Amino acid sequence: MQRVPMTKGGLVRLKDELRRLKSVERPKIVKEIAEARAHGDLSENAEYHAAKEKQSHIEGRIAQVEHWIASAEVIDVTKHAGDRVVFGATVSLEDTESGDQVTYRIVGELEADLKQGKISVTSPIARALIGRSEGDTVVVRSPGGEKEYEIQSIAFVEEELPTESE
Repeated sequence: MQRVPMTKGGLVRLKDELRRLKSVERPKIVKEIAEARAHGDLSENAEYHAAKEKQSHIEGRIAQVEHWIASAEVIDVTKHAGDRVVFGATVSLEDTESGDQVTYRIVGELEADLKQGKISVTSPIARALIGRSEGDTVVVRSPGGEKEYEIQSIAFVEEELPTESE
């Protein structure tokens, strides 16, 4: 089985999703199917067919999340140190042309979320940054063209994990 690199926070979110799917979504759909069955003839019962399709999607997602959890290779970013960009690093960059500042955290593919500043380790920006040091200039080739960035800082901090009440 191929291991999937992931941060501790990414694994926690997957486990939370799996718990929600099994304890909330699965029982809810079972109840919907039972209610639809009570309406009679199943061959022409649109509610029943929609509920069964929804159940299929939920069961598929459960299997997918379980597979991801089983193949996760959790990398503790707090154990990293040094001056080179590696998986889990939080990197502050400056666009050399515009002077705009951006900060990205390099995470596994399953955790990537650009709106939260998390980029996949396989993304063009992350691939250009891996192995580089503070002060280095990198050229990122992406579908939108080439951009040049200077690495301002590199940090290795674990993100704050959500608490049970959130």
